[in-house]
Amino acid sequence: MTDTPASLPRIDVKTFWRVLGERATGMTIVTADSDEGPTGFLGLSAAHVTADPATLLVSIDRKTSALAGVLSRRHFAVNFLPATAGPVADAFSGKAGLSGAARFFEGDWTTLATGAPVYKAALGVFDCVVDDVIERGSISIVIGTVVGASTGEGEPLVFFRGKTRPGVLPAE
Repeated sequence: MTDTPASLPRIDVKTFWRVLGERATGMTIVTADSDEGPTGFLGLSAAHVTADPATLLVSIDRKTSALAGVLSRRHFAVNFLPATAGPVADAFSGKAGLSGAARFFEGDWTTLATGAPVYKAALGVFDCVVDDVIERGSISIVIGTVVGASTGEGEPLVFFRGKTRPGVLPAE
């Protein structure tokens, strides 16, 4: 007989984040256009779902103000940050004390197919339309079909053990 999930112990939130911090992850800015203007947040949870059709998911905390823009406009862009984008990451993380459209004063921005803001210096961008939203705990898992994409040059900005740092890729 196997235990049901309800009967198994759960780890505490602090342990969860400490262990998750042992995984280096590329930093992204998830953006959308909204009635109040461009909106976005620093995201660490963007992932691919499938390549055919090209589909991504992002996890968005329900307290994040950008969620309203994503849900109302039914689109989002995932911008993979280059190592040089520390100030952009800070603007979108809240460290700089900026919110809403003021976050977009850092860096150069454009759009692709959906109108979601796209960071011009990004290593890569996926522009998506929302297909589905799954509510789980305190977050909304937003699944989107990719309708536009672009690539850039450089090394990645990564998050590891609670710190933002440039990632170094091996020589090809």
